[in-house]
Amino acid sequence: MIATPKQQIIRNGLILDPESRSIEPADVLIKGDAILELGAPGMDAPEDAVVIDASDRLLMPGLVNAHTHGHGSLSKGYGDKWSLELLLNAAPWIGGGLTLEGQYLAARLNATEMVLKGCTAAYDMFFQFPKPSLESISAVTSGYMDVGIRATIAPMMADTTFYTAIPGLLDSLPEPHRSHAAALKAAPWEDHIAGCRALLQDWPGDRERVRPALGPTIPMHCTDDFIRACRDLAQDYEVGLQMHLGESKLQAIAGLKRYRKTLTAHLDDLGLIGQNFTGAHCIWLDEDDVQRMADRGANIAHNPGSNLRLGNGVAPVRRMLNAGVTVGIGTDGSSSGDHQNMVEAMRMAAFASRLMEIDPESWLSSWDVLRAGTLGGAALLGMAGQIGRIAPGYKADLVLVDLTNVAFVPLNDVANQTVNCADGSAIDSVMIGGRMVLEGRRFTSLDFEGLRRDAQTMAETLRARNADIRGRMDAMAVFVSQHCVGLACEGYHTHRRIDEWRA
Repeated sequence: MIATPKQQIIRNGLILDPESRSIEPADVLIKGDAILELGAPGMDAPEDAVVIDASDRLLMPGLVNAHTHGHGSLSKGYGDKWSLELLLNAAPWIGGGLTLEGQYLAARLNATEMVLKGCTAAYDMFFQFPKPSLESISAVTSGYMDVGIRATIAPMMADTTFYTAIPGLLDSLPEPHRSHAAALKAAPWEDHIAGCRALLQDWPGDRERVRPALGPTIPMHCTDDFIRACRDLAQDYEVGLQMHLGESKLQAIAGLKRYRKTLTAHLDDLGLIGQNFTGAHCIWLDEDDVQRMADRGANIAHNPGSNLRLGNGVAPVRRMLNAGVTVGIGTDGSSSGDHQNMVEAMRMAAFASRLMEIDPESWLSSWDVLRAGTLGGAALLGMAGQIGRIAPGYKADLVLVDLTNVAFVPLNDVANQTVNCADGSAIDSVMIGGRMVLEGRRFTSLDFEGLRRDAQTMAETLRARNADIRGRMDAMAVFVSQHCVGLACEGYHTHRRIDEWRA
């Protein structure tokens, strides 16, 4: 690993500040891993400070991915017209059989793609099967630390299978599919909690860079006892909780059938929703749900790309922000959102807001999504005041954007062009904690070609290993889809899809 210079001065750049919504020329003095001072161009600096020339560069805070799944990086590109439920049906073969080496590679590849697109920190719900283990999380942690990115890792867990969570699904399947689905079992919640407790007591990584959280996956995939135990464990160890909430209309309807109230109201009754809680997606929340999240100081990770990719609908983000909810932006995993490009995710967030409201004043602006993609995500990771801004006292996590890239030619409005024109190819260099991880679009200490070869080999191994289970799941898919589409066609008291407004 390349050592971090004691002091560095970045000169001649433009500073993007999502807090003040401004872009101004300034020099940045860095001491160790943190920003010491911002000053006018040409400001004084120690004689021994390493000078970094940022001419024709925009200095942007490192983007923060509020929701990803690192295990999905090896399965990108699978599936075309997949709903969320078809993706969950395919989960046993797209993510099954992942060895410790595979988990390390997947996390490393996920981190690598994020850095290339200007992201310096992420909240990762990394799938743990059959239950969380120190060995598995150590592999994931090592993958992130080897790239140099910050991460909050929440083991993604369930004690109920997808096929038993959805009302009537198991019974709707003909044989032999019903038997195959019934044979799939989740570990008891006590095993998950025991594994997480061991992790929290002996966390394998540097908590300054990679910190723990808990990830009970979907409300109906987790029994109430499991959710309460996660709540208590998170409180005992003062860690965050992230959970998929109201991601699809099917989930919203199924939750109403089971709990006789919305999923958000049910989680609130269980005491889960609080300042350490992040709901991922949160598309199918009604007005009361949004207010409940705001009242409890909870957070929301908005994933517009995967929401559209899986046909789930558009989250009411403007209403969330107006209610006072902290909103971050995520890419979701590469098997559901296709990529780890936070630049694209911010643009999708801005564009998707236009589908639900006719008044342009209600749309998300470029500055809205830039703030959510930096300071919003930082708050979700529990790093408010530490990352997400280029300011004294913040970590030196920043991105140098090449303003000679065609997306910025001619240079008219930097903020708008960053969101509406750029695609990530203008990311020139990335600094995390004062250390250049990417410089001139080349990694300073990562062998990308070696990683590419290893990832390809692992993907081919997994395809062969999971061929039989893929055949069974593919044959089952048509029946799963028929039942889930039928259930989702039932009425719900709020609308989040355009087709529901058709005459």
